[in-house]
Parts: sequence; structure tokens; C-alpha cells
Amino acid sequence: MDSGTLISFLAVDLLLVCVPGADWAYVIAAGLRGRSVGLAVTGLVSGYALHTALAAAGLAVLVAGSPALLTALTVAGAAYLVWLGWSVLRRPGVPQAGDAVERDRWRVFLRGATISGLNPKGLLLYLSVLPQFLVTHDARLPVPAQTAGLGLLHMACCAAVYATVGVLARRLLGARPAAARAVTRTSGAAMLGIGAFLLVQRLALGG
Repeated sequence: MDSGTLISFLAVDLLLVCVPGADWAYVIAAGLRGRSVGLAVTGLVSGYALHTALAAAGLAVLVAGSPALLTALTVAGAAYLVWLGWSVLRRPGVPQAGDAVERDRWRVFLRGATISGLNPKGLLLYLSVLPQFLVTHDARLPVPAQTAGLGLLHMACCAAVYATVGVLARRLLGARPAAARAVTRTSGAAMLGIGAFLLVQRLALGG
């Protein structure tokens, strides 16, 4: 895989990662509710690590070829976003002292992994976008190795962008409880709205 292909993939990938969505909403809400941004980002990246492993093993092709399985994964992810968004709206919280008040570190990580692991935008990347950058003829590396490499590049982009978003949200709004609460509610509404839209869309297609 040449440098031109890698640069092209990086440009497309950064564009997708920088579009606000469920991942952004979660890392912002986690930061403003006094939870570890690092743990939230690690959880999100871990979800994409699972995507990468499945794609490299060829299982992503099986998922793409099974409408029922793809629908089930999308509905599960959308339903989880609706539940999580509603939870954030019910208890928006205010900036706190970070790790000193955090008692649910494992839950912060697990929520991040679940959100990204079932994120339809992630499924789109691994099932539709990433395969377009794989070299199948006269390649120095086999397709699984290329897939793993591009997946790792995507994970690095996610880690950099989401960590920046979470840290900036905490620093800029840390001393502004009212603004932080409003942003957290907006993040919760975004997760709920995205999840509801995906549920309606997928169920309509299924019907």
C-alpha cells in the first residue's frame, strides 16, 4: 500500500471522525459529568478495535452480506443510544473534580466501547469505505494486514480527535456550570435523536 493511498484514506477518515455524532456526544458528556475523558476515549477506541479485528478476519464481509444480522446490530446500537441519551437528559450533571469523584470507571469504559462498537457510522466505515482503499492485486501485504493497518490508523484518528474534544469541553466549560449543563443536555439529545432516527429508519426499511 503506497503513501498516496494512506493519505487519501486518512483524509476521508478524518472527515468522518470530525463530523459530530454519538462518539462526540458521549465524550463531551463524560468530560462534563466529571468522568475520565481518557477512559471514555479508550472505550470508544476499543469498540473500533473490535471492528478492526472482525474486518481483518473477514467477518465484516459476512455481516454486510447478512441483512438480518446487520439490522439486528443497527437496532441494538440505536436502542442503546436512545437509552443512554435519555439517561443523560434526565441527569445532565455539572463539571466535577474528575477522577476524584468517579466510582464507575469500568462503566465509563464499557459505555464507550458499546457506543462505538454498535455505531452505524463505524459500520459504514468498515463495511463500505475502508474496502475501497485495499489493494488486492500486486500488493506487498495481504488484504487482512492492510485492513488491520487502516483500522489502526482509524483508531489513532479517533483517539486524537475525541481526546481533544473531551479536554476542550472540560476546560472551556469547567467553570461554567450552566453552560456545561446545557451542552451535556444537547449531547444527550443528540444521542437520543440519532438513536431514534436510526431505529425509525431501520424498522421502516425492514417493514
